[in-house]
Amino acid sequence: MNQPDPITGPLKSRDNEPAFNEPWQAQALAMANMLIRSSIVSSAQWADALAQELRKAESSGERDDTEAYFAAVISALEHILIDGKNVSRPELDRRRHEWEHAYMDTPHGQPVSLPATSRGARL
Repeated sequence: MNQPDPITGPLKSRDNEPAFNEPWQAQALAMANMLIRSSIVSSAQWADALAQELRKAESSGERDDTEAYFAAVISALEHILIDGKNVSRPELDRRRHEWEHAYMDTPHGQPVSLPATSRGARL
């Protein structure tokens, strides 16, 4: 019998709606899946990190909705990568800053692209 995917298994759609509201949500979970499949983190570590972020959101009064869930996914990914020394906080902040600038400089409806000098940077 097939085991449910630890990343997307719990996601359910309602009334045939897609599981993701935005492409980045699927990409964020794909990153978590890649980290697990490449043994950078275990599925238990991922579950613990995500649960911790969801508990933080709940205790701070965040709404229990898709937006809060995926904010917790991003935060859990960041903590896992920083704690595992896969990326430093300054590097993560630098990359976020680059993406924010690229986003603001991109015309509506066009794909966001980082400058060529940023694409090869290690995360």
